[in-house]
Amino acid sequence: MREFLAGAALLARGLGQWRRTPGAMALGLVPGTLVGLVFGAALVTWGLVLPGLVDDWTPFADAWMPFWAGALRTAIGVASFGAAVLVVIVSFTAVTLAVGEPFYDRIWRATERSATGTVPDAEYGFWRAVGDSVRLILRGILAAALAWLIGLIPFVGGVLGFVTGVVLTGWLLADELTSRALSARGLDRQARRRLLRTHRARALGFGVATQLCFLVPLGAVAVMPAAVAGSTLWAHAALGVTPRPHPAVRDAVPATAQPTPPANRRADSAR
Repeated sequence: MREFLAGAALLARGLGQWRRTPGAMALGLVPGTLVGLVFGAALVTWGLVLPGLVDDWTPFADAWMPFWAGALRTAIGVASFGAAVLVVIVSFTAVTLAVGEPFYDRIWRATERSATGTVPDAEYGFWRAVGDSVRLILRGILAAALAWLIGLIPFVGGVLGFVTGVVLTGWLLADELTSRALSARGLDRQARRRLLRTHRARALGFGVATQLCFLVPLGAVAVMPAAVAGSTLWAHAALGVTPRPHPAVRDAVPATAQPTPPANRRADSAR
């Protein structure tokens, strides 16, 4: 649990990047806003047409007692909408990172410079971002399908499906968001997955915290820049990268090392 909470705290630390590089973080809101409008409209449309679709999917329930027919259709509707939310969140992350590659690259570089003083040489690249995004969407669909099936369990399926979806999607988000900082240090996909498994609890903490923020209306748009910054800090912690000392600490001069003021030196000479 301690590592899980430490991972969640890294997202909060990512919010601190707003104080250090507000310009880069503000630009990170642009792609999220554009993609969020599209996916938000799609999710609202799905919610409006879903009741009719559920009725079409379950014609056999027309002959059932109203209570059981309503319970079945409610369970299918809740599970279907929940699965759609998971697919939208994963797809939003994937598409936003691909579309906003130049914006999030600036946030990553700014976080690297403020945290370590240097930026790794390896390039991430637009097409690499597209490939990772496609894989994330496909894996997200599988996670949503599993959560949908669990959500069909009577009475407890809604809660179990929600928890399953949050955990699985949180893991996928952690995998995708940390790929930039890890790839820039020469780690391929297999090496990144091994590192995530080694720090599983911390990765889940970061991913689940990000996922829960994304569930809040407009949360995905507002939190995405901080998630990029926080994932960079996650990579630093997992790889044991030594952070750069805070300027106040780095520039401090011990009292014993401070030079004697000129006036005092003249007074000493006179004595």
